[in-house]
Amino acid sequence: MPNRRRKIDPVRSRPKAAAVATLAMGTMLLTGCGPTESVTTLTWYINPDAGGQAAIAASCTEEADGAYRIETSLLPTDAAAQREQLARRLAAGDTSMDIMSIDPPFIPELAEPGFLAPIPEDSVDVFSENVLEGALAGATWKDELVTVPFWANTQILWYRESVAEAAGLDMSQPVTWDQLIDAATEQDKLLGVQGSPAESMTVWINALVESAGGQILENPEASADELELGLTSEAGQEAARIIGTIGTEGLGGPGLPTSTENTSLTLFQGDDGSFMVNYPFVWPATLGAVEAGSIDQSVVDDIGWALFPTVTEGEDTAPPLGGINLGVGAASDDPDLAYEAIECIVRPENQTEYFITNGNPPSNSEAYDDPTIEEDFPMATTIRDSLELAAPRPQTPFYNEISTGLQQEWSPPNEVDPDTTPERSQEFITAVLRGERLL
Repeated sequence: MPNRRRKIDPVRSRPKAAAVATLAMGTMLLTGCGPTESVTTLTWYINPDAGGQAAIAASCTEEADGAYRIETSLLPTDAAAQREQLARRLAAGDTSMDIMSIDPPFIPELAEPGFLAPIPEDSVDVFSENVLEGALAGATWKDELVTVPFWANTQILWYRESVAEAAGLDMSQPVTWDQLIDAATEQDKLLGVQGSPAESMTVWINALVESAGGQILENPEASADELELGLTSEAGQEAARIIGTIGTEGLGGPGLPTSTENTSLTLFQGDDGSFMVNYPFVWPATLGAVEAGSIDQSVVDDIGWALFPTVTEGEDTAPPLGGINLGVGAASDDPDLAYEAIECIVRPENQTEYFITNGNPPSNSEAYDDPTIEEDFPMATTIRDSLELAAPRPQTPFYNEISTGLQQEWSPPNEVDPDTTPERSQEFITAVLRGERLL
């Protein structure tokens, strides 16, 4: 669909972090001394944000009118450290694990050993209604909804309109990676991609493989010694060709081997910027940079957006899927009450407010109907459409081994070769899963 920019007041448009932080401080006071001891306290382990989850906890506590109160507990900043803390606490039978904010790739690892309390049967439809396809897929394990979609994240294609126009690209239609590579080459521009040997590399590889019609894991529900990878497929080779071309041709800039979401944004905002795949935080971050005086308003006026690039012309793209789902620990003393609280947390109006204040997109399509969303995120429709097409990263209890193996074998990008990298990485990861090699 066409993605047209319109001028937005930077002060109005950026997430209201200061206001949210103030509200979060009030929330901590509320959760610490409000209800009496007779009121059941539910602990919600949250990932760091701008105070939005704490604000929702306060709102739902007030709405519960004494049925429960929600107290937030902050998880580490790093996703891997969040996974480790949650897994350890759950394995130890920690009864305080009432509600948890969980990164989608870690869900199978927690669901498979029975660490998550099952969603009540009469709540499955409630938690699934109007949820975008990608977000719903990321909350599922073995065809069963095991966590509740809260907010969802995805990468879209950001582009400089002047570059796209000079390249003769019709951005109202899907564009391929090869078209972007050609446009950047011809105009001596750089592409904003994330080449660091980190989770962002796994995200990129998976999106390319899925967009090419393949999958990294052929049988994700299998045991470690029976898992079969699909990296040596045509889709895996196409993914390696695209990454390798951008790396060897220098199209990601000299910093590509260590490029992250933030550094690729800085590159995109500069004179050499052209196209970039990245998350919605790009918009408020860019508006904030204008207000701070580090970039000119003309940069914002030159930015457009579209769906993540396709690999094969005429075929759908499969953008990255991220975000946060909510789970309940199997050892929680009050799982039914926890799911009652989650029903409040994930209401569309709460997701809308969370998007506006914290910049995290809703998983529920109904939340996008609020007109205030487009005022702050004029690309909201593109984000929603992307989440309908988004594909989860490999869903398996052995995700950590697979992701780490990919990061090691597909980095740096200039050494990725379609003739050797897919086969070498598949053999290495398979050996790790079989216990024959170490990461």
